[in-house]
Amino acid sequence: MHMADALITPAVAGGMYACSGAAMCYSVKKIKGLEEPEKIPVMGVMGAFVFAAQMINFTIPGTGSSGHLCGGVLMSAVLGPEAGFLTMIGVLLVQCLLFADGGLLALGANIWNMAFYGCFIGGLLIWKCTMKRGMSRKKVIAASFVGCILTLQLGAFSVVLETMISGVTQLPPGIFLAAMQPIHLAIGLVEGGITAAVLLFLYEMRPELLWGYNGRTAMEKAGGSGEREQTAYRKKAARLSAWQTVGVLAVSALVIGGLLSQAASAYPDGLEWSIERTIGGEEISASGDIYEAAADVQEAAALFPDYGFRESGSAVGTSFSGVIGGITVIGLCVICCYALRFFRKRR
Repeated sequence: MHMADALITPAVAGGMYACSGAAMCYSVKKIKGLEEPEKIPVMGVMGAFVFAAQMINFTIPGTGSSGHLCGGVLMSAVLGPEAGFLTMIGVLLVQCLLFADGGLLALGANIWNMAFYGCFIGGLLIWKCTMKRGMSRKKVIAASFVGCILTLQLGAFSVVLETMISGVTQLPPGIFLAAMQPIHLAIGLVEGGITAAVLLFLYEMRPELLWGYNGRTAMEKAGGSGEREQTAYRKKAARLSAWQTVGVLAVSALVIGGLLSQAASAYPDGLEWSIERTIGGEEISASGDIYEAAADVQEAAALFPDYGFRESGSAVGTSFSGVIGGITVIGLCVICCYALRFFRKRR
């Protein structure tokens, strides 16, 4: 769902930067007040995991289209909506600058469409409300599917709205909407399944890594509140240590980005497919100084355009991009956390 610059006018782009910037400032303020320094490495690893997962486009059978994980619901279910949103910004920023995935002018819109809805609607609204009276496997599955389907529908609708306000005449809103919503419903179903699988793994291995998990409530529902029951329940609930669990996610990100990315579908993603269905083979382009300036910045910054080596279609370039991208996201998250004093213990 990464929008290109040609789909949006500078005025609409500025408005979306303002909206995403306001959400970012709110998120920064919220997590600066938290005393959870253990979340810093988790932010980096989750960012790398989502980055790698987004490299794998899965085919939507019978459509000639593909989709990929957005990751907002997954991110917020682990980190909380604010930290998840900031991590998603890091992922999208690295994709935009290092790999030229999504336009620089459209970055504010992409953050809103792919990160805001997933983290604040999927996380703060769906996940939090679902887990309000305790967490369970069924609730994890339900929140994953509902959150992913709803937030992808909102994101797809926002893309249509942004192009309509931008006056992109090649994309009649009604026809474009009729293509965007159904295909992203299918993508949302697949993402819901992937998200549920990852969150169920965390729930089984180290449930306290999930945002909103209340160990005491879970223990009391299991039938005990004494010291012996508490000890037994903790041993049963936590099958891996926190570091081991985070390590599994880190290794998974490396394997997905470095190896499984080779198996990504060659079909166009949901947005590209919808544009093709709406206007055929016609290419949407935009001209102007601001578009050229944004393109120049991306061209200079993108060391691995389209997730590969420059002027080379080598498969090694894709694998290298997956590994380098994940490491870059981890580094960016950790550096920003310490530089901006996130999750610092108060003295």
